[in-house]
Formats: sequence, structure tokens, C-alpha cells
Amino acid sequence: MNILKFGGTSVANAENIAKCISIIKSKKQHYPLIVVVSALGGITDMLLNAATHAAHKNETYKALLQEIEHRHIDTVKSLIPATAQSAVLSHVMREVNHLETLLDGCFLLGELSDRTKDLILSFGEVLSSYIISETLKAQNENTALADSRELIKTNSHFGKAVVNFEISNLLIQHYFDKNKPDVIIIPGFIAQSEDGHTTTLGRGGSDYTAAIIAAALDLASLEIWTDVNGIYTANPKLVKQAEPIEHISFEEAMELSHFGAKVLYPPTIQPILAKNITLHIRNTFDPEAHGSIVNNNPKVKSANPIRGISNIDNTTLVTLEGPGMVGVAGFSKRLFEVISKENINVIFITQASSEHSICLGIVEDDAAKAKKAIDAEFSFEIKQQKIKPAILENELSIIAVVGENMKNHQGLSGKMFSTLGKNNINIRAIAQGASERNISAVIDKKDVKKALNTLHETFFEDNIVQLNLFVMGVGNVGDKFLEQIQLQKKYLKEHLRMNVRVIGIANSRKMYFDEDGINLADRKEVLENAHTADGIAFIKNIKELNLRNSIFVDNTASDDVAATYADYLSQNIAVVTCNKVACSSGYQNYKQLKDLSRQYNAPFLFETNVGAGLPIIDTLKNLVASGDRVHKIHAVLSGSLNFIFNNFNEDTSFYDVVKQAQVEGYTEPDPKIDLSGVDVKRKLVILIRESGYEMEIDDIENRSFLPQECLDTDSVDAFFESLKTNAGHFNELYKKAASEGSRLKFVASFENGKANVGLQFIPKEHPFYNLEGKDNIVLFYTDRYVDQPLQIKGAGAGAAVTASGIFADVIRIGNK
Repeated sequence: MNILKFGGTSVANAENIAKCISIIKSKKQHYPLIVVVSALGGITDMLLNAATHAAHKNETYKALLQEIEHRHIDTVKSLIPATAQSAVLSHVMREVNHLETLLDGCFLLGELSDRTKDLILSFGEVLSSYIISETLKAQNENTALADSRELIKTNSHFGKAVVNFEISNLLIQHYFDKNKPDVIIIPGFIAQSEDGHTTTLGRGGSDYTAAIIAAALDLASLEIWTDVNGIYTANPKLVKQAEPIEHISFEEAMELSHFGAKVLYPPTIQPILAKNITLHIRNTFDPEAHGSIVNNNPKVKSANPIRGISNIDNTTLVTLEGPGMVGVAGFSKRLFEVISKENINVIFITQASSEHSICLGIVEDDAAKAKKAIDAEFSFEIKQQKIKPAILENELSIIAVVGENMKNHQGLSGKMFSTLGKNNINIRAIAQGASERNISAVIDKKDVKKALNTLHETFFEDNIVQLNLFVMGVGNVGDKFLEQIQLQKKYLKEHLRMNVRVIGIANSRKMYFDEDGINLADRKEVLENAHTADGIAFIKNIKELNLRNSIFVDNTASDDVAATYADYLSQNIAVVTCNKVACSSGYQNYKQLKDLSRQYNAPFLFETNVGAGLPIIDTLKNLVASGDRVHKIHAVLSGSLNFIFNNFNEDTSFYDVVKQAQVEGYTEPDPKIDLSGVDVKRKLVILIRESGYEMEIDDIENRSFLPQECLDTDSVDAFFESLKTNAGHFNELYKKAASEGSRLKFVASFENGKANVGLQFIPKEHPFYNLEGKDNIVLFYTDRYVDQPLQIKGAGAGAAVTASGIFADVIRIGNK
């Protein structure tokens, strides 16, 4: 004989029940079956709502009753042939009429006792079990219907009755000795008090019913058929990468179920644990799937000591603290006694070794009641200021990492807490039992999804790091960046163990978010049809999503966007930017961003601020970190200006070359920023600061080659017109350089605490002379590089190389 239990979505409607019946018929070919069933999907909630409305004199209970009636009648008509429906429908209507009488009574009396509530709730299982048994009979199956109220006896604690196992076991054994059909259908969840009143077994009661019967009959196994493929490594609704656990011990399953694994409830395991009855959790909608097997000796294939990660939401921490507790016996006893008297379940306990405080985790709904009772119990000590009134902290969750073999592995606690810390998840309290079967931590409720995903990634996902990108600016550089991610996504996952997802994108007009990741092939279309861009709303959405390893990518040149970096960093959101505004702004702002980055463990990377994709800043950081000291910097830092002066000659006007540079994306949208030397000053001040010196951008002398008329223009069009007007000035510069056998280069210099930028005539023997195209070159003179400087040279402008530099910064974050 074997026992099956069907519940949840498995019995939600006639179509799903038909799948259950197919499984039953397949199984009963091998051995007789006991089948425990829950109410039809949603019926229990409807019954409870109807009873509550009736007791509050709200006539909407009648509409709910009508819907309950229709659901059951429609189910009968869908499952049972028309020729066999009459008697079944009559029986259903008699039960519904009985239910109506009870609800009318609640309405007239204006009250709902716990005893009446249990009786009303029982109709769900009573009706579903009857309909399923009659369906099997209509298909000529040898089936009987047993009433679990005649088999399972309890006390009169209505709502969560306590089973009398001694009597119940005898009744169950006697019934099954006398009845031997192929299939016996039994309603779950309901039982009967010893004085004959219907009781219920609490949350997960149908699973409990099945476990009670399996234990009483000493069956080899119990199969619970539900709508998922077993117990998962984490809640699959919150962690997309969660996987079913094929084999797990009873103790591990108990821990996970206690900490909120919804597929299994703790009482279910208790009756079968002592008898080592194997529990098999399977999926009604995927019957070929392995599911989860729970027993005392699981066949664990993985060397991973962690079996699963779970959580309990809506938790309140209750703290009792004060100097009067230190060294005084009896405080803990009194605290737990008063909590027990109020029938409040404690789900988390921790105490400081100083005995200065005790912290309890309870369900949020019990918080006010707990505080009132504790403050009353300790009123004398509170008046004497020996202890403080009970402190409540709400909106919390408990997360737990569970595994039987954790005690045999060092460093798991450290790994767990460092993983949470890196993602700025604050831990409010910690508990670990001596068995070391679970490590629990209390965190803010808003951080639960991030915490579960971060821990799952660390312990289960073969070191694959998920990076969640929010990209501001999808024009020239931004679009190239997204294109590179799209092309390299598979490579990154296979070779670098990184899953890079773009969650949000925005331009100056529109913004779009997709928590599951944007399909980058459709990026232009979805953005065009998205919401109106709003910088504040963009930040708000990122904060609310609260995803692990979040990275804000700024591909703009906007002052307003640069001003938001502090908001991101202080929320543990990394910032990657090619926008030079922030790092070249006031030194205190630059320092604050660097400090925030360290404080909140949020990377702040801006490699592309200098040299586009060239590894200039990263190399400089490594020099400084290794103890070297920079004394002098000599550089050509503007790829756009180098492009312009390399292509400017007697045959091509200065205006035409600048226009070409703008069209090809080498200059800023406003080329005056490049030609005036402002852009080079920004780059130089960043290098100086990264070298360890404090300097403001205004401290850098700008030896501009532009006539004042060009500098005074107030629009891009006016600036280009001024280039035409002053063509003679630019031609004269070229002729002078050519006559000296030199080339024009815009050079940035720093030495002895002083810095300047300006146009220089570079002779043939100089390293800058042969700098072609849009290339940059930087020479670092340091303690170690004295006579021969450290030289970095390469393409320093262009959308593709800038995008690749941004991409490289993202990869740096992933590698950390």
C-alpha cells in the first residue's frame, strides 16, 4: 500500500484534477492507494472570507457562497459523465445547503466562534474528496471514501488542533484492516475532537493528515504531489536560478520548512521522522521529474555542504536590554514564560555574551501583544531603570543557510556574512545552533530578494556572478557599449563565469526597465515606446529593484547625471562612467565619491575618463598601490585634438577638420570643450589626483590657442562660424610649425606641483612627433621610472574604444 497527497494547484480545477486522477490510476496498478486531498484551489480562502463577512453582518457572504456552489457544480459536470451526475450533484447541493445554514447563523448572531470556523472550513476538503471519489467510481475504479474525522482524533484547540496519536493510530489501523479497495480517498486538513466536533490541523494540514496515516500504518513512503518539482535550493519565485534538491535529510527539510520553504510545513515531517518513512515530493504537472526525496540517509551527490537557503518574512525583533540584567538569574525564564502565556511562537533567539540583552524574533502580527506583555512583566525593573521597555524592530526578515554537513566545513559563516556585506546588506542579528545545521541572520525585509540571490550565487551557481546594469545614455558610445554586451554575453558566461544583464536603459527622452533583463536586440524599439525619462525616477527604480551587483553606467557628458553618483554609491550601487565631470569637479566632491565607494563597498570606476579604452588610470592606480610615486606627467590626452592637428594642413581648412572630427564622434557634442583645452584640463586633473596630489582644475594653466572670439561664442553653430572667420590664425600656426620642422600637438604637463595644457611645436626627436590619428600618449616619470618614463600609447578617442573601456570596467567589477 502507498499513500499519495494532492493539494494546492494540483486540485485547483477540473482540468488539474483530471491529471491527479491519471496519476492515481497509473499508481494503483502496482499497489493499493490511500489518497489524501485538499480543497479545490482557493476554496478555503473563500470559505473563510464568507464566514468573516457573515459574522460582520456583511451580505456579500451570499455571493461568495454562490461562487463556492458554482465551482463545485462545474467541477462535477466537467469530471463526471452526464448519466452519473444526478446523485453527485444532489449530494453536493445538500452539503452547500448545510454550509448556507451555518453562514446564515453567523450572520444572524453576528459572531464566528473558532469551533464554527473549523466546521465551515471543513466543507472544502469534504466536497473535493467526495467529488474525486465519485469521479473514480464513474470510471469503474474500485474506490472508497473515508472520513478523516472518524480516523484522526484531536483536542479542542480549534484552528490548530493537537492530535491524540494513541487513539488515532488505533482507529486508522482498524479501518484499513477492515477496508481493502484499490483506492481510498480521504479529506485532508480536518479531524474531530474527542467530544465529536470538527477540528482543523492548521497550515499544511492536508500534508499532516497524510503523514499521520502513513506513520500509523508503517508505510514505506509518502508522496506529496504539488505544483513544483520538489524542495528548491531557494524560493524559485525570488531566485530564478534555484534548482530542486533531489535528496535531502529530514533534519535539513525541517530547517528549510521552518524557515519558510512553502512546499513543506514542519508538522508534516514529525509523524514520519521517527519511523524513517521516505517522503517524496513530486510535481503533478511534470510527473516524470525526479522531485525531492526526504529520508534519514539521503543519497547526496554534491560535495556542497549547503542544501538550501530560505527565509521568513514579516518578522519583528523584540529586544530586552539593560544593565540590570547582567549577572542576574531569572530574566530569560521570565521573558520566555510571559511570551509562552501569550501563545506567541519564538522563531529566533540570540543573546549577547555580556548578558546585557536578549533578542527574540517573532511574527510581526504578535509584536504589539508581545511588547505589552513584556513591559507589564518587567514594569518594576523598567521603573527602576534597570532595564529598558521592550524595543520592537519591524519590517524584518530572517534568512537561513541550511546544510547537514556545514559543521564539517570551515569558513561558511564568514563566506555568508562577507557575501551579504559586499552587497551592503545590513545584518541586525545572528543565530547559529550548536548542531551547526543552519546559520540564521535577521535583515531588512527590503533586502530579502537581493540576499537570497547573492547567497545562492555564492553557494550554488558554480561561481557565476550576475551583474545587473542600468545604462544612462544610449547614443554613440552607449549604443556601442550595449552592442558589445550583446555580442559578448555568451562568451562572458562560458569563459569568465559572468552573467551580464542590462536591466534599465535611458536617454534624454525615454527610460525602460525589465527586471528579467532587456533583450538588447530590441533595445531601440522598447526604449522608443517606454516611459518619459526622469532622472529621479530612474534612481528610484534602481533602489526599489534592489538587485545584487547593481552597476550604474553613465555614457553621457551631463553635469546633472554626474551629480547623482553619490546617491548610487551610498546605496551600494557601483558606478562606471566615461563622464569626466564628477572626477574633475571640486576636489572635495571627487574625494567624497572615492570615500563613499570605500564606505559602501561600491566600485567607482572611470578608466575611460582618460584615454578612452587605454589602461591609463588602472596602470596609474597599480603604480601608486605598489608604493611608486609620480613626479612628472607629460601627455597628449585628447584623441580628438590629435586627430584634428594630424589632419590639418595647407589643403584642408581647420573648420573642415573639426567638423569631420565631430561627425566621426571624436569630439564632445560641443567641440569647443575639446578645442578650448577644458577637456584636456579635466583629464589632467584626474591623473594628478589619481597620482595622490590634491589639485583643483582651475589650478591648471590653460594656454589656449583659440582666439578670444572663438572662446566667447555661446552656441555650437556660432563656434563653427568663428573657426571660419579666424581661418588665417589657424593657418599661421600650421605654417610656423612646418617651417620649424615641427608638428602641432596639444600637450598636458605636470611637474613640481604645477600643471598646464596648451598647443606646442613638437620636434622630430620627441616621442609625441609620430603620434598618429586619434592616438593618445602618456609618459609617467616616477621613483622607479626616472630616465625612461613609463609610456602608454594607443587610440584615445572613438565610440568603439570608449565603449570597450567602459566594458572593461564592468568586467573588473565582475572579477572582484
